[in-house]
Amino acid sequence: MLTIRIRAALVFVVLVSFSSSVFAEAPQWREVDWLELMPEEDLRLLENLPEIEHEGAGPVTLPDEIMTGRVVPEMDNTPARIPGFVVPLKTVGDDQRIVEFFLVPYYGACIHVPPPPPNQIIHVKYEKGLKLDVLYDPYWVEGVLKTEKTDNDIASASYAIVAEHIEPYAE
Repeated sequence: MLTIRIRAALVFVVLVSFSSSVFAEAPQWREVDWLELMPEEDLRLLENLPEIEHEGAGPVTLPDEIMTGRVVPEMDNTPARIPGFVVPLKTVGDDQRIVEFFLVPYYGACIHVPPPPPNQIIHVKYEKGLKLDVLYDPYWVEGVLKTEKTDNDIASASYAIVAEHIEPYAE
C-alpha cells in the first residue's frame, strides 16, 4: 500500500513539474498602445499638426517629417498584444484566408484615406490564416513585435509581427 502511495506521489510531482515548465514557457503578452510605437519626436509632431483641410482636389497628406518611419528601439522583441484593423495583403485557399496583412490603428487606414505613418502600421504574417467576414471589425493580434521595415504599393510599415494568436477585439 505504501509503495502505491509513493508511486502516486512521484507521478503527481512529475506532472506538476511538467505542467509548470509548460506554462512557464508561454509568453506573457504585453498590451501595447499604438502611441507607444511612436518616438517622442513623432508624438510632438503629431500633437502640433495644423488642422487638416478636407477641401480641394488632392488627397489629404501628412507632413514628410512624420512619415519617416522612426521606431522605438525598446519595442523590438516585445511579446505584444495589440488591437487594430486588418488591411489584407495576401490570401490563400478557396476560403480566402488572410495570411499576410497590415494591422492599422483605425478603420479605413490605407484603403479610404492616405496611410498612417509607417510606425503606426504593423506588417503581420499569420500562417493559420484569418477568415474575415467584414473589414471593419477590429482584432487582437498577439506575437513578438519586431522593428522591421516593410514596403509595398499600399503603404510602408516600421514594425512586424509573426502572429501566434488572433481573436476578435473585445475590451
